[in-house]
Parts: sequence; C-alpha cells; structure tokens
Amino acid sequence: MTSHADQPNVARTLTGQSGGEIPRDDWSAGRGRLFLLLVAPSVLLLVLLNAYPVFYAALQSVRNGTLISPGEFVGLSNFAKVLQSPDFWHSVRFTAIFTVSGVAGSWLIGMALALLLRAGVYGGGTVKVLLLLPWVVPIVVSSMAWNWLVATPDSPMPTLARMLGFETPLFLADPLLAAITVCVFKVWCSFPFMMLIMSAALSGIDRSVYEAASIDGATGWQRLRYITLPLTARTTYISWILMTIFCVNDFPTIYLLTAGGPIDATTSLIVLAYRLVFQNFQTGPGVAIALMMTAAMVVVSLILFRQIRKSGGPA
Repeated sequence: MTSHADQPNVARTLTGQSGGEIPRDDWSAGRGRLFLLLVAPSVLLLVLLNAYPVFYAALQSVRNGTLISPGEFVGLSNFAKVLQSPDFWHSVRFTAIFTVSGVAGSWLIGMALALLLRAGVYGGGTVKVLLLLPWVVPIVVSSMAWNWLVATPDSPMPTLARMLGFETPLFLADPLLAAITVCVFKVWCSFPFMMLIMSAALSGIDRSVYEAASIDGATGWQRLRYITLPLTARTTYISWILMTIFCVNDFPTIYLLTAGGPIDATTSLIVLAYRLVFQNFQTGPGVAIALMMTAAMVVVSLILFRQIRKSGGPA
C-alpha cells in the first residue's frame, strides 16, 4: 500500500521493463532529443531550400549581372536606379490599387455571401459549389473566358453595351478600362476564398448570441456591427494578410489577361520585375524590386498582426 508521502514520487516516475524506475524528467528529455534528431534532416532541407534562393537573390541585387553572368559588384546602385524610375512608381501605384481593390472587393462579396449562406438559402450546398467555381477553375481557363467576353469589339460585353445605347467599350485597349477589368477579374477569382474563410468564422458564432440580441431589440445592422464583425475580426485580419500576399505576388491574373498593357496601364511590380529579369535580362534591378516587395509585405503583415493582437487573437 502506497502512503500519501510516496504518491508524489510515484507520480514523477515511470516504471521500466526491468522493474527499475526511470525519472520522468530524464524520459521526457530523451524523447525530446529523439524528436529533434528525427526532424533535423527535414528542417535542414527546408532551410537550405528557402535560404539559398534568398541569399542568391540578395547577391544578384547588388550586381549588374544577367541570367547567365553574375556581373560585377555595384552595391546599392540597382536599388537607386529602381527608385528613380518612373516605371517603378507607376507599377507601385497600380499594385496598390490592384491589392486594395482585390482585398476589399473579395472580402465584401465573400462576407456577404457567407452571411447569406448562413441565413439559409434553397439548395445551399449546390449554390456553394457553384460559387466556388471561379476559384477552382484554373486561371488559364478563366482568363481565356474573360478574353472571350471583353477582348474585341464583337465580344459579348461590348456587343451588349452597344445594344444598350453606349459606345463600344474597349475593355482591354483603353488604359482605364483595362485597369478596372483586371481588378474586377481579380475580385471574381478571389471572392470564393474569402467566402470559405468567413463561412468558417461565422460557423463558430453561437446562434443564441443573435437570438439574445434580437430579444433585446437589436436591428440587423447592429447585430452585424456589434456581434458578427467583432467576433470574426481575427479571421478577417488573417484573410486580409493572405489576400494581400496573393494580390501583390499575383502574376498570372494580370499577365494572362493584359500582359501588363495597354501602355503599361496594368503593369504591377511583379510583372515589372519579370520583364526586367526575363525580357530585358537586367537581373539586378528586377531582383531589387522583388526584395523591396518582400520588405513591404513584411511591414503590412506586422501591422495586420498587431490588429490581430488587439482583437484578442494569438500572435
């Protein structure tokens, strides 16, 4: 029979097969070392796969090389050249517009659809599957479909505009219309992603909270403002971080639809970096743009993570 005085010692030990007692602390330490030994090769491989490209890119940004020649060391002149280029600042402007419209538009539509689906619609499962199609369909197919809709004066959308009495709009030839079309295309491709995330966040809110608010006389707008938005704030900020990264780094959406034209109206930073590196063979300036994009994304992510902490989320 074990006395009360012996119980702490028994709780702190494990019995080995030989009958001897192995201290729990030693057993846990051995298990931890074994775990580190097992995961070390995978961690090392991941570090090498990610660290080497970043290190090589940093070297390229301070040289005047090409894709086949490393070139000579030029210091920060590539960064200075980029910052003095009007094309760079034009791309910064369009990237900001493209990102803000993509994040805000996809979130507003995704949130609205998530609320609608939570309220209950006939054939909700089928509707949700259909709403996922813009995100599920490969971007190549989507861009081809949009080109068919708007690319030429005889496409369906310009034809419809003429039937309504408007002049024939050149959606991909007019700089302003091309920029608007690309932004709308991005929202169309991205809102299902936001809808899924916000649907998951809404499913975590107990319906009794809304019932209690209704009993207290809260209107639909008040329930949205004081219940739904605060309780989904963490998920909202996380979705904004992800969508910001997606928009800034989105190359195919722009390139497949307009290739950055007309007259560079839809040239984002990632498209400009691609042109410099793979078309003009100016590796240094192109990589410099990519590194500045990475630094900007880190700053934006830190700001949004601070908002997550303020909303009570883990950080």
